[in-house]
Amino acid sequence: MATLYIIGTPIGNLEDITLRALRILKEVDVVLCEDTRVTKRLLSKYEITTLTMSYHAQSKLAKVDKILALLEEGKNLALVSDAGTPCISDPGSLLLAQVREKFGDEVALVPIPGPSAIITALSSAGISVAEFTFLGFLPHKKGRETLFKEIAQSERVMVFYESTHRILKALESLEKFCGPEREIIVARELTKIYEEFARGTVAGVQAHFAKKADRVRGEFVVIVEGKQDHKSSKGE
Repeated sequence: MATLYIIGTPIGNLEDITLRALRILKEVDVVLCEDTRVTKRLLSKYEITTLTMSYHAQSKLAKVDKILALLEEGKNLALVSDAGTPCISDPGSLLLAQVREKFGDEVALVPIPGPSAIITALSSAGISVAEFTFLGFLPHKKGRETLFKEIAQSERVMVFYESTHRILKALESLEKFCGPEREIIVARELTKIYEEFARGTVAGVQAHFAKKADRVRGEFVVIVEGKQDHKSSKGE
């Protein structure tokens, strides 16, 4: 039986990888990567010479067919993303669906747990996150306003990813729909040299990044406290 391993890789610091992940990356026949240049930096650090092949959101059907053919030949493959756990806001989920559709249980899908930006951020948020809703990357246009309205009304913690180019607009939208006093946490550059957690009200976090425009870089994890928690914290 061929095996497709889904391997979590570091989100920044290359030391954040498990011994099991390193062993599997050495043993498989091919490593499927979003960007082979990014993955090769990790592999080179640990002197891993396994063959790599690109697989990303723009990969054509021919590439998928090639991957399926390798599995049909009995090859063992590893799927990684540029950072974190594959298939979470990631095109790898589409590949896994195609593998399941073609092979059913004839190909084993084996997770190798590792870093995840969302869990890393939540673990250090300093608020109760027994329940939360993850929204992934918010849409650029269609449906974006609807999601911010949903965030505003949710009694659960809401979490989403945002990019450098849209983080300030996201904060503006949070102020518009949630109000300036809603408590949020914005985490950026997780596990890297310039890792930062900005905690406070929407207005306070906005002011923080307005004063330090040089810190509006990288990818961001935004955590918004639930509506009910916000009321409780204000004694309402």
